[in-house]
Amino acid sequence: MRAILVSEPGGPEKLYLGEYPTPAPGPGELLVRVRATSLNRADLLQREGKYPPPPGASPILGLDVAGTVAALGPGVTGWQVGDRVFGLVEGGGYAEYAVLPAGMAMRIPDNLSFEEAAAVPEVFLTAYQALCWLGQLQRNEHVLIHAGASGVGTAAIQLARRLGAHVHVTASAAKHEVCRALGAETTIDYHTENFAARVQEATGGTGAHVIVDFVGAPYLEPNLQCLAVDGRIVLLATMGGSRVASFDLRLLFARRAHLMASTLRNRPRDYKVRLTQAFAERFLSDFAEGRLRPVIDRIYDWTEVAEAHRRMEANLNVGKIVLRIA
Repeated sequence: MRAILVSEPGGPEKLYLGEYPTPAPGPGELLVRVRATSLNRADLLQREGKYPPPPGASPILGLDVAGTVAALGPGVTGWQVGDRVFGLVEGGGYAEYAVLPAGMAMRIPDNLSFEEAAAVPEVFLTAYQALCWLGQLQRNEHVLIHAGASGVGTAAIQLARRLGAHVHVTASAAKHEVCRALGAETTIDYHTENFAARVQEATGGTGAHVIVDFVGAPYLEPNLQCLAVDGRIVLLATMGGSRVASFDLRLLFARRAHLMASTLRNRPRDYKVRLTQAFAERFLSDFAEGRLRPVIDRIYDWTEVAEAHRRMEANLNVGKIVLRIA
Protein backbone atom coordinates (compact mmCIF):
# COMPACT_ATOMS: atom_id res chain seq x y z
CA MET A 1 0.00 0.00 0.00
CA ARG A 2 0.99 3.64 -0.27
CA ALA A 3 1.64 5.61 2.89
CA ILE A 4 3.19 8.86 4.06
CA LEU A 5 6.55 7.94 5.57
CA VAL A 6 9.29 9.85 7.41
CA SER A 7 12.76 9.55 5.90
CA GLU A 8 14.41 10.63 9.17
CA PRO A 9 13.34 12.74 12.17
CA GLY A 10 13.06 16.39 11.22
CA GLY A 11 10.90 18.98 9.52
CA PRO A 12 7.99 18.62 7.09
CA GLU A 13 10.43 18.10 4.22
CA LYS A 14 11.19 14.65 5.70
CA LEU A 15 7.71 13.41 4.77
CA TYR A 16 7.28 11.47 1.54
CA LEU A 17 4.79 9.19 -0.19
CA GLY A 18 6.17 5.66 -0.33
CA GLU A 19 5.33 1.97 -0.11
CA TYR A 20 4.68 0.08 3.13
CA PRO A 21 3.29 -3.40 3.89
CA THR A 22 -0.51 -3.49 4.11
CA PRO A 23 -1.55 -4.38 7.66
CA ALA A 24 -3.75 -7.36 8.43
CA PRO A 25 -6.59 -7.11 10.96
CA GLY A 26 -6.17 -9.24 14.05
CA PRO A 27 -8.90 -10.60 16.32
CA GLY A 28 -11.48 -7.94 17.05
CA GLU A 29 -10.11 -5.54 14.44
CA LEU A 30 -11.26 -4.00 11.15
CA LEU A 31 -9.11 -3.26 8.14
CA VAL A 32 -10.18 0.16 6.85
CA ARG A 33 -9.66 1.51 3.35
CA VAL A 34 -8.77 5.02 4.45
CA ARG A 35 -10.35 7.88 2.52
CA ALA A 36 -9.37 10.71 4.85
CA THR A 37 -7.26 11.36 7.91
CA SER A 38 -6.43 14.51 9.85
CA LEU A 39 -3.49 16.21 11.50
CA ASN A 40 -2.85 16.29 15.23
CA ARG A 41 -0.03 17.86 17.22
CA ALA A 42 1.15 14.35 18.04
CA ASP A 43 1.91 13.85 14.33
CA LEU A 44 4.27 16.83 14.31
CA LEU A 45 6.07 15.61 17.43
CA GLN A 46 6.35 12.06 16.10
CA ARG A 47 7.74 13.37 12.80
CA GLU A 48 10.42 15.21 14.81
CA GLY A 49 11.31 12.05 16.72
CA LYS A 50 9.95 13.43 20.01
CA TYR A 51 6.82 11.27 20.43
CA PRO A 52 7.32 7.61 19.52
CA PRO A 53 4.22 5.47 18.96
CA PRO A 54 3.14 3.13 21.77
CA PRO A 55 4.54 -0.41 21.69
CA GLY A 56 2.86 -2.46 18.98
CA ALA A 57 1.33 0.55 17.21
CA SER A 58 1.97 1.36 13.56
CA PRO A 59 4.98 3.63 13.07
CA ILE A 60 3.05 5.53 10.39
CA LEU A 61 1.67 8.93 11.44
CA GLY A 62 -2.05 9.54 11.85
CA LEU A 63 -4.50 9.04 14.71
CA ASP A 64 -7.80 9.53 12.84
CA VAL A 65 -9.26 7.47 10.03
CA ALA A 66 -12.44 7.63 7.99
CA GLY A 67 -13.20 5.24 5.17
CA THR A 68 -14.83 1.92 4.40
CA VAL A 69 -14.44 -1.51 5.93
CA ALA A 70 -12.11 -3.56 3.71
CA ALA A 71 -11.87 -6.75 5.80
CA LEU A 72 -12.97 -8.18 9.15
CA GLY A 73 -10.61 -9.72 11.66
CA PRO A 74 -11.52 -12.94 13.48
CA GLY A 75 -14.46 -12.60 15.84
CA VAL A 76 -15.76 -9.28 14.51
CA THR A 77 -19.54 -9.02 14.22
CA GLY A 78 -21.89 -6.16 13.40
CA TRP A 79 -19.80 -4.86 10.47
CA GLN A 80 -19.74 -5.70 6.77
CA VAL A 81 -17.23 -4.99 4.05
CA GLY A 82 -18.10 -1.63 2.49
CA ASP A 83 -19.59 -0.06 5.64
CA ARG A 84 -18.61 3.57 6.21
CA VAL A 85 -16.57 3.78 9.39
CA PHE A 86 -14.44 6.22 11.36
CA GLY A 87 -12.48 6.16 14.58
CA LEU A 88 -9.35 6.73 16.60
CA VAL A 89 -6.32 4.58 15.78
CA GLU A 90 -3.07 4.11 17.66
CA GLY A 91 -1.14 5.06 14.50
CA GLY A 92 -1.23 4.40 10.77
CA GLY A 93 -3.78 6.94 9.56
CA TYR A 94 -1.59 8.45 6.83
CA ALA A 95 -1.99 5.37 4.62
CA GLU A 96 -4.32 3.67 2.16
CA TYR A 97 -5.17 1.00 4.75
CA ALA A 98 -5.20 1.04 8.54
CA VAL A 99 -6.28 -1.31 11.31
CA LEU A 100 -9.04 -0.05 13.62
CA PRO A 101 -10.16 -1.92 16.74
CA ALA A 102 -13.84 -2.79 16.24
CA GLY A 103 -14.68 -1.48 19.71
CA MET A 104 -13.33 1.94 18.69
CA ALA A 105 -15.13 2.00 15.35
CA MET A 106 -18.12 4.30 14.80
CA ARG A 107 -20.51 4.45 11.87
CA ILE A 108 -20.20 7.63 9.85
CA PRO A 109 -23.50 9.55 9.95
CA ASP A 110 -25.05 9.83 6.50
CA ASN A 111 -24.71 13.63 6.50
CA LEU A 112 -20.93 13.58 7.02
CA SER A 113 -18.34 13.19 4.28
CA PHE A 114 -15.19 11.13 4.83
CA GLU A 115 -13.26 14.37 5.28
CA GLU A 116 -15.68 15.63 7.91
CA ALA A 117 -15.69 12.31 9.73
CA ALA A 118 -11.87 12.26 9.83
CA ALA A 119 -11.97 15.57 11.71
CA VAL A 120 -13.92 14.10 14.63
CA PRO A 121 -12.33 11.20 16.55
CA GLU A 122 -9.15 12.43 18.23
CA VAL A 123 -10.29 15.95 19.07
CA PHE A 124 -13.82 15.13 20.19
CA LEU A 125 -12.71 12.12 22.24
CA THR A 126 -9.96 14.20 23.85
CA ALA A 127 -12.41 17.00 24.61
CA TYR A 128 -15.01 14.55 25.93
CA GLN A 129 -12.45 12.87 28.19
CA ALA A 130 -11.23 16.25 29.50
CA LEU A 131 -14.67 17.76 30.12
CA CYS A 132 -16.72 14.76 31.24
CA TRP A 133 -14.50 11.97 32.53
CA LEU A 134 -11.83 14.16 34.15
CA GLY A 135 -13.30 17.65 34.57
CA GLN A 136 -16.76 16.40 35.60
CA LEU A 137 -18.27 19.51 34.01
CA GLN A 138 -21.85 20.18 35.14
CA ARG A 139 -24.73 22.22 33.73
CA ASN A 140 -24.40 25.97 34.44
CA GLU A 141 -20.75 25.67 35.48
CA HIS A 142 -18.12 27.92 33.89
CA VAL A 143 -15.39 26.39 31.76
CA LEU A 144 -12.26 28.10 30.42
CA ILE A 145 -10.88 26.52 27.26
CA HIS A 146 -7.44 27.63 26.15
CA ALA A 147 -6.55 27.46 22.44
CA GLY A 148 -10.25 27.73 21.69
CA ALA A 149 -9.77 27.73 17.91
CA SER A 150 -7.67 24.56 17.84
CA GLY A 151 -9.11 21.21 16.88
CA VAL A 152 -9.66 20.13 20.48
CA GLY A 153 -10.73 23.66 21.41
CA THR A 154 -13.48 23.86 18.78
CA ALA A 155 -14.70 20.41 19.84
CA ALA A 156 -14.61 21.33 23.55
CA ILE A 157 -16.61 24.53 22.99
CA GLN A 158 -19.40 22.59 21.31
CA LEU A 159 -19.47 19.76 23.84
CA ALA A 160 -19.46 22.20 26.77
CA ARG A 161 -22.43 24.05 25.29
CA ARG A 162 -24.28 20.76 24.78
CA LEU A 163 -23.64 20.05 28.46
CA GLY A 164 -25.23 23.39 29.36
CA ALA A 165 -22.05 25.08 30.61
CA HIS A 166 -20.91 28.69 30.19
CA VAL A 167 -17.90 28.76 27.88
CA HIS A 168 -14.96 31.16 27.99
CA VAL A 169 -11.98 30.79 25.65
CA THR A 170 -8.59 32.22 24.88
CA ALA A 171 -7.53 32.59 21.24
CA SER A 172 -5.88 35.15 19.02
CA ALA A 173 -8.27 37.97 18.10
CA ALA A 174 -8.63 36.87 14.47
CA LYS A 175 -10.12 33.56 15.64
CA HIS A 176 -12.69 34.97 18.08
CA GLU A 177 -15.58 35.07 15.64
CA VAL A 178 -15.36 31.33 14.98
CA CYS A 179 -15.26 30.61 18.72
CA ARG A 180 -18.33 32.77 19.36
CA ALA A 181 -20.20 31.11 16.50
CA LEU A 182 -19.58 27.74 18.18
CA GLY A 183 -20.97 28.96 21.50
CA ALA A 184 -18.23 30.75 23.42
CA GLU A 185 -19.68 33.52 25.61
CA THR A 186 -16.35 35.18 26.37
CA THR A 187 -13.42 35.38 23.94
CA ILE A 188 -10.07 36.59 25.26
CA ASP A 189 -7.06 37.62 23.20
CA TYR A 190 -4.19 35.97 25.04
CA HIS A 191 -1.72 38.27 23.26
CA THR A 192 -3.08 41.49 24.73
CA GLU A 193 -5.44 40.63 27.62
CA ASN A 194 -5.10 39.26 31.14
CA PHE A 195 -7.22 36.14 30.84
CA ALA A 196 -7.42 35.56 34.60
CA ALA A 197 -8.92 39.02 35.14
CA ARG A 198 -11.32 38.61 32.20
CA VAL A 199 -12.57 35.26 33.49
CA GLN A 200 -13.13 36.64 36.97
CA GLU A 201 -15.07 39.52 35.46
CA ALA A 202 -17.13 37.28 33.17
CA THR A 203 -18.05 34.90 36.01
CA GLY A 204 -18.88 37.60 38.55
CA GLY A 205 -15.92 36.57 40.68
CA THR A 206 -16.86 32.89 40.83
CA GLY A 207 -14.09 31.76 38.52
CA ALA A 208 -13.95 28.80 36.14
CA HIS A 209 -15.06 25.46 37.54
CA VAL A 210 -13.11 23.62 34.84
CA ILE A 211 -10.05 24.77 32.86
CA VAL A 212 -8.77 22.84 29.84
CA ASP A 213 -5.16 23.86 29.20
CA PHE A 214 -2.63 23.02 26.49
CA VAL A 215 -0.06 25.72 27.35
CA GLY A 216 1.41 24.42 30.59
CA ALA A 217 3.93 26.17 32.81
CA PRO A 218 3.27 29.85 31.91
CA TYR A 219 -0.46 29.44 32.57
CA LEU A 220 -0.33 27.53 35.86
CA GLU A 221 -0.47 30.53 38.17
CA PRO A 222 -3.01 32.61 36.18
CA ASN A 223 -5.15 29.48 35.80
CA LEU A 224 -5.28 29.16 39.58
CA GLN A 225 -6.02 32.86 39.93
CA CYS A 226 -9.24 32.45 37.96
CA LEU A 227 -10.18 28.95 39.13
CA ALA A 228 -13.33 28.50 41.19
CA VAL A 229 -13.12 26.94 44.63
CA ASP A 230 -13.02 23.14 44.18
CA GLY A 231 -12.24 23.76 40.50
CA ARG A 232 -10.57 21.29 38.17
CA ILE A 233 -7.64 22.00 35.82
CA VAL A 234 -7.12 19.42 33.07
CA LEU A 235 -3.66 19.76 31.51
CA LEU A 236 -3.44 18.19 28.05
CA ALA A 237 -0.13 19.56 26.76
CA THR A 238 2.79 21.83 27.60
CA MET A 239 3.11 23.81 24.39
CA GLY A 240 4.33 26.87 26.31
CA GLY A 241 6.82 25.00 28.46
CA SER A 242 6.93 22.32 31.14
CA ARG A 243 9.04 23.85 33.91
CA VAL A 244 7.70 26.32 36.48
CA ALA A 245 10.55 28.42 37.85
CA SER A 246 8.74 29.58 40.99
CA PHE A 247 5.33 28.66 42.31
CA ASP A 248 3.48 29.09 45.59
CA LEU A 249 1.69 25.85 46.44
CA ARG A 250 -0.67 27.77 48.70
CA LEU A 251 -2.60 28.81 45.58
CA LEU A 252 -3.67 25.19 45.22
CA PHE A 253 -4.94 25.10 48.78
CA ALA A 254 -6.73 28.44 48.44
CA ARG A 255 -8.84 27.00 45.61
CA ARG A 256 -8.91 23.42 46.88
CA ALA A 257 -7.79 22.81 43.31
CA HIS A 258 -7.72 19.54 41.42
CA LEU A 259 -4.81 19.51 38.94
CA MET A 260 -4.87 16.65 36.43
CA ALA A 261 -2.59 15.82 33.51
CA SER A 262 -3.81 13.46 30.83
CA THR A 263 -2.88 11.85 27.54
CA LEU A 264 -5.00 9.62 25.33
CA ARG A 265 -2.76 7.84 22.84
CA ASN A 266 -0.87 5.75 25.40
CA ARG A 267 -3.99 4.72 27.34
CA PRO A 268 -4.82 1.00 27.30
CA ARG A 269 -7.01 -0.11 24.42
CA ASP A 270 -9.87 -1.12 26.71
CA TYR A 271 -9.94 2.42 28.12
CA LYS A 272 -10.18 3.89 24.62
CA VAL A 273 -12.90 1.41 23.72
CA ARG A 274 -14.95 2.45 26.75
CA LEU A 275 -14.32 6.14 26.01
CA THR A 276 -15.35 5.78 22.36
CA GLN A 277 -18.49 3.85 23.17
CA ALA A 278 -19.55 6.27 25.92
CA PHE A 279 -18.96 9.24 23.60
CA ALA A 280 -20.84 7.61 20.70
CA GLU A 281 -23.80 6.70 22.88
CA ARG A 282 -24.07 10.22 24.23
CA PHE A 283 -23.14 12.42 21.29
CA LEU A 284 -22.96 10.61 17.93
CA SER A 285 -26.61 11.37 17.14
CA ASP A 286 -25.83 15.07 17.60
CA PHE A 287 -23.63 14.93 14.48
CA ALA A 288 -26.37 13.23 12.48
CA GLU A 289 -28.85 15.90 13.58
CA GLY A 290 -26.52 18.86 13.10
CA ARG A 291 -26.13 19.92 16.74
CA LEU A 292 -22.42 19.10 16.66
CA ARG A 293 -20.11 19.52 13.70
CA PRO A 294 -16.44 19.09 12.93
CA VAL A 295 -14.69 22.38 12.24
CA ILE A 296 -12.40 21.99 9.22
CA ASP A 297 -9.74 24.56 8.50
CA ARG A 298 -8.48 23.18 5.22
CA ILE A 299 -8.48 19.94 3.21
CA TYR A 300 -5.24 18.93 1.49
CA ASP A 301 -4.53 16.11 -0.89
CA TRP A 302 -2.19 13.78 0.97
CA THR A 303 0.59 14.53 -1.53
CA GLU A 304 0.58 18.02 0.05
CA VAL A 305 1.21 16.67 3.55
CA ALA A 306 4.35 18.76 4.09
CA GLU A 307 2.41 21.97 3.44
CA ALA A 308 -0.33 20.79 5.79
CA HIS A 309 2.24 20.23 8.55
CA ARG A 310 3.72 23.67 7.97
CA ARG A 311 0.30 25.27 8.36
CA MET A 312 -0.26 23.57 11.70
CA GLU A 313 3.24 24.41 12.91
CA ALA A 314 2.57 28.08 12.15
CA ASN A 315 -0.68 27.95 14.21
CA LEU A 316 -2.64 29.25 11.23
CA ASN A 317 -5.44 26.71 11.41
CA VAL A 318 -8.88 27.24 12.89
CA GLY A 319 -10.14 23.73 13.58
CA LYS A 320 -8.85 20.62 11.86
CA ILE A 321 -6.51 20.16 8.92
CA VAL A 322 -7.60 17.15 6.89
CA LEU A 323 -5.74 14.97 4.37
CA ARG A 324 -7.74 13.37 1.56
CA ILE A 325 -6.31 9.93 0.75
CA ALA A 326 -6.45 9.16 -3.00
